[in-house]
Amino acid sequence: SGSKILHNKGDGKFRIEKDTFGELKVPAEKMYGAQTMRSKLNFPIGDAAERMPLPVIKAMGILKKACAEVNKDFGMDAKISEAVSKACDEVISGKQYQLGNFPLVIWQTGSGTQTNMNSNEVISNIAIKAMDGELGSKKPVHPNDHVNKSQSSNDTFPTATHISVAMEINMRLIPAISHLRDALFCKSEDFKDIIKIGRTHLMDAVPLTLGQEFSGYAHQLTNGLARIDAALPRVYELALGGTAVGTGLNAPKGFAEKVSKRIAELTSLPFVMAPNFFEALGARDAMVEVHGVLNTIAVSLMKIANDIRFLGSGPRCGLGELMLPENEPGSSIMPGKVNPTQCESLTMICAQVMGNQTAVTIGGANGHFELNVFKPLIVSNVLRSIRLLADGSKSFSKNCVEGIEPNKERIAKIMNESLMLVTALNPHIGYDKSAKIAKTAHENGTTLKEEALKAGVTEEQFKEWVDPKKMLGPK
Repeated sequence: SGSKILHNKGDGKFRIEKDTFGELKVPAEKMYGAQTMRSKLNFPIGDAAERMPLPVIKAMGILKKACAEVNKDFGMDAKISEAVSKACDEVISGKQYQLGNFPLVIWQTGSGTQTNMNSNEVISNIAIKAMDGELGSKKPVHPNDHVNKSQSSNDTFPTATHISVAMEINMRLIPAISHLRDALFCKSEDFKDIIKIGRTHLMDAVPLTLGQEFSGYAHQLTNGLARIDAALPRVYELALGGTAVGTGLNAPKGFAEKVSKRIAELTSLPFVMAPNFFEALGARDAMVEVHGVLNTIAVSLMKIANDIRFLGSGPRCGLGELMLPENEPGSSIMPGKVNPTQCESLTMICAQVMGNQTAVTIGGANGHFELNVFKPLIVSNVLRSIRLLADGSKSFSKNCVEGIEPNKERIAKIMNESLMLVTALNPHIGYDKSAKIAKTAHENGTTLKEEALKAGVTEEQFKEWVDPKKMLGPK
């Protein structure tokens, strides 16, 4: 049962560990064991960039800690429970991830079983070390019998998915989207008296204020935040207690409720036991729903960033209505060129999130019978989208939106040259006459006023009727 130390010619020290498939050499200083090592050998796919995301590992630490504490209530030795609970803190802090003790990649078993066992092995070995035992001996703390007690990979991995996604949404995404929304709202207030020409179909339209335009952007993100809130109740439902296929085999009655309650206490988030474990294991609909919200936010941000990009185009030959912050040189050959790089960064992020949406959708649709086996793909994409949207929104707010200034002269010039102000004549002389005035002015390169006067409108009437300030809302 003891693990022998093996000196492997010039390769450093290894210890021999066993799993149900036989013996394996494990680096002596590592906290993981045979099952982790076997997964490393079986799935050499990608490198550090493809590792199981840190938020999933932290969530594993949280749920294993909760299970150890609840298992004590159901008769597990108090010393072992305490040692496991303490060992989990090193996983929750991220320390063990940084030490390389969670080396497994996303592209493993679709249930996340190997990451669950990686967690069990690391936690048991930390506890064994603290109790002066021998690493890999599984004594006095066993990875399966103690750390994984009353659990299965089939319920722990979806639980870790929900914990990690809920925490990242609350800690990263909501604050970042709120910050950008507030910055856009502040601009809408600052710009409320600046009247500009509207555009529909990329063509001139009737006027509005720059503040009204920006209020639309702010409200898109207000709706995005409401969509997040609407999806979160399903994310707070935890699969823990369903064990292998959802029946709760090998878990005592009351275990699921107690564990969910403890996880809620540890995270300060309102986690509850899933109302149906067969849904919680067999499907990943909550993650598909959440990513649908992330996709919608990406769609909103793409629209906002593109509008700001085009409104800031120029400085001489574009629309030039906005002056965007100049953050860095834009060209290696054209001196003095400055580009809307924050808009470009954010729209690339949005494109990536839209791609992730496809992966999550395919993964979610392939839940076969009692277990979805696309879980690592799904959680890694959801977490990546959350991180990208959160970081991208913060950067876009700080390095672009907060520094936007209106080019008032350019805005006024464009608006006063617009032929669409003719719309104000409709109620007075009718659509057909108004259209003829606009078309004639366009053909002759003249102003609306000139053609209106030729058509019989008096100077006083034109001045009274065609006033952009009177065109900003219903009468």
